[in-house]
Amino acid sequence: MATTALLVMDVQRAVVERYPDPGYLPRLRTAIDTAHARGLPVIYVVVGFRPGRPEISPRNRMFGRLAGAHESPAEAASMRIHPDIQPDTDPVAGDIVVTKRRVSAFAGSDLEMVLRAGGIEHLVLTGIATGGVVLSTLRQAADLDFGLTVLADGCLDDDPEVHRVLVEKVFPRQAEVLTIAEWAA
Repeated sequence: MATTALLVMDVQRAVVERYPDPGYLPRLRTAIDTAHARGLPVIYVVVGFRPGRPEISPRNRMFGRLAGAHESPAEAASMRIHPDIQPDTDPVAGDIVVTKRRVSAFAGSDLEMVLRAGGIEHLVLTGIATGGVVLSTLRQAADLDFGLTVLADGCLDDDPEVHRVLVEKVFPRQAEVLTIAEWAA
C-alpha cells in the first residue's frame, strides 16, 4: 500500500484563470502522471460551499463577500477542476476529490479521515496559491505529523516574491522542496 499521496489543491478553472502561467498545467500534469505511474493516490482538493453558503461568515475576510449568496450556474462551472487535469473517476482505483470550506485543505473537509484510512503518512503538495492553500495546508499537515514534500513549480502565487520566500526559506523548515522534474526522476 502506498504511504504517499499527491495533493492537487485549488486548481479550479476560476482560480487558474487568475494566475496566468501557460506552463503550469502541463507541469502539474507531469506530477499527476508520475503519481499514477507510481501507484500513488492523487487527491484533488477544491473549495466549495453548500447552496446559500451557510458555512461563510460575513466576518471572514477572504470569503465573506459570498456569505448568503446563491451560486449561479456560471459560477458553479468556474469552480470545477480545470479540464486539463481532470481526476480519474474510476470508482475503485480513481482519484479522490475532497471539498474544503476555507483556505487549508483540512478546514471543513474530510481530508484527514481519507488520509488516515488510506494509511497515508507523507503528502506531496501542489496548488494555487503558494501563500494560501499550500502554506495553510503545509502548516496544518506538519502539526498532524505528516511527512511533507512541496513541488515548488507545482505551486503558483500572484506575488513571485512571496512564492520565492516560501519555497526557499519557509517551507524547507517543515518539508523537502523539489521541482516536479526532480520528484519525477
